[in-house]
Amino acid sequence: MTRKQRRLILIGGAVGMLGVAVALVLGALRDSIVFFNSPSDVVEKHVAPGARIRLGGLVKDGSIVRDSDLKVHFEVTDGSRELPVNYQGVLPDLFREGQGVVAEGVLDGAGIFNADTILAKHDETYMPREVAAALKKTGHWKDDYGKAATPAAGVGK
Repeated sequence: MTRKQRRLILIGGAVGMLGVAVALVLGALRDSIVFFNSPSDVVEKHVAPGARIRLGGLVKDGSIVRDSDLKVHFEVTDGSRELPVNYQGVLPDLFREGQGVVAEGVLDGAGIFNADTILAKHDETYMPREVAAALKKTGHWKDDYGKAATPAAGVGK
């Protein structure tokens, strides 16, 4: 075997091993790359209690219950399933029923999501792309969700 052949075999082997390593890393991250999980995803994926996830969807109408000490209970829905959420703290000003929300926290053994962070939508025209995709997938997308506000006169000229 010549020196050039040995070098090519060594380079080919190194590239092959690198490819296998990249495939293993991407395979391991496949479930955690998602920005959020909808309530249907939580049920279908059988998310283990205590696992830290992001839950996204719409705040179900009529589900907000405020207790003392800034405790809030509400439900997040994707149109086909609902998941109860407990949160203690100050909610964003734009948090309300029927609006998009992403909550970060853990699911307990009783199926209640205990959030430690609540992210509400930015303005009337903003909805996270993942929330919009989940709503379209379940057939609960409304055409007026995606309409942009008309720009102010003279802006962008």
